[in-house]
Amino acid sequence: MHDDDPPARRRVLIVVNPGAGRSRTHRRWLDRIVHELDLLGCEAEVRIAGDDTGDVERLARDAPLDFEVIVAAGGDGTINALINGCARDNRIVALLPLGTANVLAREIGLPRAAERLAHLIAFGRARQIWPGRIGDRLFLVMASSGFDAAIVAAVNPGLKRRFGRGAFMLAILTGLIRYRPTLLDVEIDGVTHCASTVVATKARLYAGPFQIAPHAELGMPSLEIVLFKRAGRVAALHYLLALVCGTLPQRHDVAISRARGLRIAAATALPLQADGEIVGRLPALIEVAEQPIWLLCP
Repeated sequence: MHDDDPPARRRVLIVVNPGAGRSRTHRRWLDRIVHELDLLGCEAEVRIAGDDTGDVERLARDAPLDFEVIVAAGGDGTINALINGCARDNRIVALLPLGTANVLAREIGLPRAAERLAHLIAFGRARQIWPGRIGDRLFLVMASSGFDAAIVAAVNPGLKRRFGRGAFMLAILTGLIRYRPTLLDVEIDGVTHCASTVVATKARLYAGPFQIAPHAELGMPSLEIVLFKRAGRVAALHYLLALVCGTLPQRHDVAISRARGLRIAAATALPLQADGEIVGRLPALIEVAEQPIWLLCP
């Protein structure tokens, strides 16, 4: 605690992803954060969600109003569920990164040290973030359809809990073998484009540390729309390699634009993912949400 710190927030609710809650290392880390919050004058209550993904959303939605901050302990899917439960009520939310890719945590530069995270929760300033929206569902990082969403759909939940990033690597290999490309019709500002995959992102980063949209900005009421124009297994492999090498945004067959929304359609009802979870199927309308949320950021 520093002399120029504002008064500490008094009540904090930490909602824990059940997979993260089972890890001994994660439990010790969470215990340390709770201890540090106590030293800073905060009363932190920890609730471990059930295996049903909707339980995080329910716990956030039902949280009493005297909790000044509601914290998601998990990955991008956990903070997604949390904001869908409580962010529309102008609650301040925060993230303790315990997920597989932790894209949002990397995007905002969250520290890993328990002491620094506790200080952020107790004294940090909330930043205005404009999420995306699919129907009545919000997302904070990105939504997509095409090869990317097919990989998410192929991930085995049990393997994801047990092996984390390894489950995604297996899904990528399986996806490359089974990939049957379907062209998408993507309407942006009244103009229809053809693509094999489309990503509507709020974040610069993708799948962890890899850059996909250099000019994306969480605090802007807009989406960065990334169109992958080529189709097929070879093209998908080239895109993956370019992503890892940091050259994806410079490719001539990748188009990046900014808009407030887009429509996606295809000949088949392809899966649609948001923040690493399947949320529906095409056709879909993806837009910027009508109002921002408040996220604690360094």
